[in-house]
Amino acid sequence: PKKPGRGLVQRLKGKQGRFRGNLSGKRVDFSSRTVISPDPNLQIQEVGVPVHVAKILTYPERVFPANLQWLRQLVRNGPDVHPGANYVQQRGVSHKKYLKYGNRDKIAQELKCGDTVERHLVDGDVVLFNRQPSLHKLSIMCHRARVQPQRTFRFNECVCTPYNADFDGDEMNMHLPQTEEARAEALILMGNKSNLVTPRNGELLIAATQDFITGGYLITQRDSFFTLPEARQLVACLLAGPDSTMRVDMPPPAILKPRMLWTGKQIFSLIMKPNKRCEVKANLETKGKNYTGNQDMCVQDSYVIIRNSELICGSMDKSTLGSGTKNSVFYILLRDWGEEYAVRGMWRLARMASYYMMNRGFSFGIIDVTPGNKLIEAKNKLLESGYSKCDGYILEMEKGTLQCQPGCSMEETLEAIMLSELSSIRELAAKACFRELHPTNAPLIMAQSGSKGSNINISQMIACVGQQALNGKRVPNGFEDRSLPHFERHSKIPAARGFVENSFYSGLTPTEFFFHTMGGREGLVDTAVKTAETGYLQRRLVKSLEDLVLHYDMTVRNATSEVVQFRYGSDGLDPSYMEGRDRPVDLTRVLRHVRASCRTQDEEPLDGEGIVVAAEETLALDDFKTCPPEFKAELLEFLKGTAAKVRSLRERYASAGPVALQLERLTLTQLVRFIRVCHEKYQRSIIEPGTAVGALAAQSIGEPGTQMTLKTFHFAGVASMNITQGVPRVKEIINASKNISTPIITAELMEPTDQEFARRVKGRVEKTTLGEITTYIDEVYLPHECFLLVRLDAERIRLLCLEVDVHSIVYSICTSKLKLKPGNVQAVSEWAIKVHAEASKHGGWLNVALQQLARQLPSVVVKGLSKVSRAVIACDDTGPVNRYKLCVEGDGLREVMATYGIDGRRTTSNNILEVFHTLGIEAAAGTIMSEVEAVMAGHGMAVDGRHVALLAAQMCARGEVLGITRYGLARMKESVLNLASFEKTADHLFDAAYYGQRDRIEGVSECIILGVPAGIGTGVLQLLHKHDHTTSQQQHKLLFDDPKYHCSIWE
Repeated sequence: PKKPGRGLVQRLKGKQGRFRGNLSGKRVDFSSRTVISPDPNLQIQEVGVPVHVAKILTYPERVFPANLQWLRQLVRNGPDVHPGANYVQQRGVSHKKYLKYGNRDKIAQELKCGDTVERHLVDGDVVLFNRQPSLHKLSIMCHRARVQPQRTFRFNECVCTPYNADFDGDEMNMHLPQTEEARAEALILMGNKSNLVTPRNGELLIAATQDFITGGYLITQRDSFFTLPEARQLVACLLAGPDSTMRVDMPPPAILKPRMLWTGKQIFSLIMKPNKRCEVKANLETKGKNYTGNQDMCVQDSYVIIRNSELICGSMDKSTLGSGTKNSVFYILLRDWGEEYAVRGMWRLARMASYYMMNRGFSFGIIDVTPGNKLIEAKNKLLESGYSKCDGYILEMEKGTLQCQPGCSMEETLEAIMLSELSSIRELAAKACFRELHPTNAPLIMAQSGSKGSNINISQMIACVGQQALNGKRVPNGFEDRSLPHFERHSKIPAARGFVENSFYSGLTPTEFFFHTMGGREGLVDTAVKTAETGYLQRRLVKSLEDLVLHYDMTVRNATSEVVQFRYGSDGLDPSYMEGRDRPVDLTRVLRHVRASCRTQDEEPLDGEGIVVAAEETLALDDFKTCPPEFKAELLEFLKGTAAKVRSLRERYASAGPVALQLERLTLTQLVRFIRVCHEKYQRSIIEPGTAVGALAAQSIGEPGTQMTLKTFHFAGVASMNITQGVPRVKEIINASKNISTPIITAELMEPTDQEFARRVKGRVEKTTLGEITTYIDEVYLPHECFLLVRLDAERIRLLCLEVDVHSIVYSICTSKLKLKPGNVQAVSEWAIKVHAEASKHGGWLNVALQQLARQLPSVVVKGLSKVSRAVIACDDTGPVNRYKLCVEGDGLREVMATYGIDGRRTTSNNILEVFHTLGIEAAAGTIMSEVEAVMAGHGMAVDGRHVALLAAQMCARGEVLGITRYGLARMKESVLNLASFEKTADHLFDAAYYGQRDRIEGVSECIILGVPAGIGTGVLQLLHKHDHTTSQQQHKLLFDDPKYHCSIWE
């Protein structure tokens, strides 16, 4: 059948429509795509390009005297020989000459200045390299081309993390910029040397991965020793590329007799400082991945000290070589010595580690996952003790003696205890593996160095696969009261509810295999759903934040120049330059670095008082006028702390005489140098005007979303309090939903240490109905009257600490929706109430009215807030005394804050719109920030507070909380093209035409659609140019200027 035609609206709307398919995003020329492969011999900034691609992608090079001879040679080579040229365009001529045919020698000879030669891509050309999905700005970076005879793109594995690439068949795209301006911008702004860190939080992203970490770990082990030939062979790996003629100063051997040996740590130090002329003095002191809590003699040799570029102790691992950390060697090189040194260090490590691993060998076989007898014994003991504990809990529950967790039924409590007990078996089995496996075991080395895998993976392969969880619970009963037909009904034993006691080595039983598959399926479905969900979330974020730009007055404004933030992040600093947690300088580390690198032996050290005085005098100098007072105060505070430390040390060791002066030694030169370094770092971290802060914020919040899960997790310590987390929670916050799935009010108490007080306040807050505190409600028929007799349960009222008595209950019944007259409800005794029913005026039966009343009475609220379904007392037992607070499920923030006994100033809710209506717009913005940060922290994602603050500011900029949805966006933005390119294309276009709206083409979307440079980044600048008024422009005569067209119709 014939394909139905596409109507006008269908052509415009949707992903394949005109707006999204052809205007906002287009197919481009000068692009290529192929499979990627690794190559540790390429430098960090290089990409290997197949010669086949290099012959097709061309760059239009202008001819001038300096390159005339070279371009003539390229023209002679023609399109089939690399390096050659495909076309020549002569100056002032519109058509191009194709060089495959015709006399190339003649064309080459006629080449003159001003002509353009479309030459092949050659070594050193600037190219853009990209991998989809492009979730953040580091998914497209600029590299230098290196033409190679293979058929795939090659690059150094250190650059995998920002692209999130692996080599199992991924493909990547490469683009060749076509103008000098484009090349310059690509090199400076997108070059991967200037993008070593992520703007999300300033952590290193381009750093050593997998093999390089394993190699670095093995080289720097305590028992790694090399003979002179071996050491020289490793050192020779450093001599390549720009360093091929570099001099390397071998350190003196660590062992002289019986033969000379060098340690791996000595060889590793050459990566940072290969010779004496190199001025790099890197200083680092940090705990490694396997730190055992003893700095001087860590059993695992995992306390790293680097002093003046020399590795003194500690073995390298993921925390000191890998990405996602601020304590790595390369991060220190980058921050203290610049990006060139960091990139060189990475390349040296890549070459050395890969060469070392090739020669040493690092294989992984079945022998590595075969458990020994001791391990099997240890596992069996663990299983026995775990199973016996679980049987004990089941027995307790059957007898009814199991202690319930707060707010949980006995059944829920048992599930929670069993889950934690069975999950701990795998953890303990993993520890047993670590103890029993040989140090040369390949999976063990990978887990310890952090290059791949974890103790859980090892435990699953060798010891025990462990408890399979579905939705954070044990496998549920699916058939009639059992999980599979192979188990008894209502069975609670571990095996029936998804516990796998076998390992992958020993093989799973059919039932275990089935449960394991259930867990795996859930993970797959979760990932598939999550990808679509987070993709849409990020698209909405980008659309709403894309035009927020930092201007030269340090304000953040949108396209129509409305101020969103008066100062970006309230301090105007760039998140990618933060060395500490959201702070520009890690003062402790910088002081340590200055003390080590700036040696002043012949200078007197300052005492405590001297440090403070010298610091105050130095900061008062003219050099530090530009330094903001908050940063000066922070510096002074830190130096006062250092001074106090010096003072206490000298008092404690006064008897030691002059030796005491050398402890925590700090001289005047060092102090001034320290303040200068901090000032420089602060100045460097001030954000550049023109930065597209909105787009960066959207990427920084959207990109971690893909790594988050969709599940709902439990509140710590309170098993019954479900709280939404992960992607659904971020979605709720960003949509500014009216009704959220788990509204929780966290209420601080006036007396947080008194449990009895907490119970009383809980009674005031939690909704208590009459049915919950009565023994019975009976219908009583007597000859002269009939009524309901309500008998109260005095014991239960006492246990629940409820502040109710018979009179308050009578009052509650009278004021409820039952419409009873006060005379019909009377207290008979201290614990009994008589309630009379009235037959309806239209002749109803009295006993019917009585039965109806008996059904309605139990639901009368006698105490607490009607909106609050339940409140749970949460106990914080981490401090010296237990502190209590209330977690209240439900809405009603205003009523909870006004309850006696609750500290209203420290009471928060996670419902943003409720906070807005109760406390106003600033409180709502604060809640958005704290909630987004809490979700990210719950998943171990660090996002700089400045990004979240910008999102909150944009949502609250109009004085009300606007969600980032199609409705919120329409109220945030005026531009028709922007809204049409987002959603509901046709509606926006029809409205705009009907009302005759104007679009001033100022935002990013509109500029892209019309091909105009957008006002962000390098487009922020405008040139002021002096207009010459003398030469007036000649006016063209228009058709309708003729007076004959302007006669009046009345003449």
